[in-house]
Amino acid sequence: MGGVLLQTTQAAAPIDFSDLVANVAPAVVRVTVAKKLTQEEQMQQQLPEMLKRFFGNQIVIPNQPKPQTEQKSYGSAFFISPDGYLLTNRHVVDDAKKVTITLSDRREIDAEVVGSDERTDVAVLKVKGTNFPSLKIGNSDALRVGEPVLAIGSPFGFDYSASAGIVSATSRSMTADSAVPFIQSDVALNPGNSGGPLFNQKGEVVGINSRIFSGTGGYMGLSFSIPIDVAIDIADQLKGGGKVSRAYLGVYPQDIDRNLAEVYHLPKPEGALVTKVSPKSAASEAGIKDGDIILTYNNQPISRASDLVNRINRTRPGATVAIGIQRDGSPLTLNAKLKAATEDDDSPEKVANAASSAGSLGLKVREMNDKERTDAPAKGVVIDAIEPDSLADRAQLQPGDVIVRLNNRPTSNLSAFIEAQRALPKQGVVGVLILRGNSPRMLGLRIDKQ
Repeated sequence: MGGVLLQTTQAAAPIDFSDLVANVAPAVVRVTVAKKLTQEEQMQQQLPEMLKRFFGNQIVIPNQPKPQTEQKSYGSAFFISPDGYLLTNRHVVDDAKKVTITLSDRREIDAEVVGSDERTDVAVLKVKGTNFPSLKIGNSDALRVGEPVLAIGSPFGFDYSASAGIVSATSRSMTADSAVPFIQSDVALNPGNSGGPLFNQKGEVVGINSRIFSGTGGYMGLSFSIPIDVAIDIADQLKGGGKVSRAYLGVYPQDIDRNLAEVYHLPKPEGALVTKVSPKSAASEAGIKDGDIILTYNNQPISRASDLVNRINRTRPGATVAIGIQRDGSPLTLNAKLKAATEDDDSPEKVANAASSAGSLGLKVREMNDKERTDAPAKGVVIDAIEPDSLADRAQLQPGDVIVRLNNRPTSNLSAFIEAQRALPKQGVVGVLILRGNSPRMLGLRIDKQ
């Protein structure tokens, strides 16, 4: 009788982080923040919920208990040097009247907020004293998806709670113009974990636990940490002068989708499409033009617009960088000396959200009126209406959009638009440059039939 070969598999044993926790936990602290409540917040404490519902927050009820003038909140932080410097999140200590840290031996020490940065959500604290236990800084760029990581913090005020998981993704952008390429993990983080460290298996800090993705306020499997490389750069600047200086290239980058990849003859959707170059910027002086596709930054590949934003944000002003582009189907490398962003500049490297596009025209356009011509940065025709289920509708064009170029032909008036529309191919994908809220966007319009 023939035999059947049975193969058995044994689940891998969970990683033992106990020695690591014992070594690093003394450098992690709980942060207690006292914040002064506004008069409106104090009044809200006095109002029964039913009265709030009908009369709002301004009604005063006599003989009510005196409202609290301060409110306490909690977070986490960790020492990065023996002389008392700590890292945490800006949102943990924002608007703090008093900040106190609690060490593992239960000592409480008042802390000073050295500085904070809103865009990265990083803050630096300082306490008086020496010989504090500090953590070893790792390399967040070396993290790989699937790698085990550990978090230590004070979720809901419970001190020195440890939770483990794996890296789910790297360079995750939460918003289009985010200054942080977040580390995504499935480590259980909850309120109070903010500002605590994320460790790799070597016990090195690779991130600052910052936020969760949740519909309930509790952990739902998606946690996000600020890469330690980003945080240390911000901390060094805050320690040096309390202010963060950022580089500014001066472009509006946009993701490349399937249709735009076909328009620009790319083998796959990759790179950042430049839809606008700011005048007198580093990009303008380097020779970067509208319609260029940035494929590399200092020889590092650019897969999407957020990659470009993140790399610029991690470059110091004054540095000269090599920008690899594709222009009219040919590769080209340009050198740009980055300037420092100022308040007068656009928000550094705004990312235009690419809309998916497919289909045929089917829209009504009109000439721009005098006010629109004065206010808009370029001339075009304004979309008045779009037919349902038309090519324009499927391309997510919207009434109010200004069509500046159609298939690389300017459409500064109705006659030019009509000529450009007549010259469209019977089939394929063409580029449509529009203004939406005076911000440029490039769409790839797929024409299936005419």
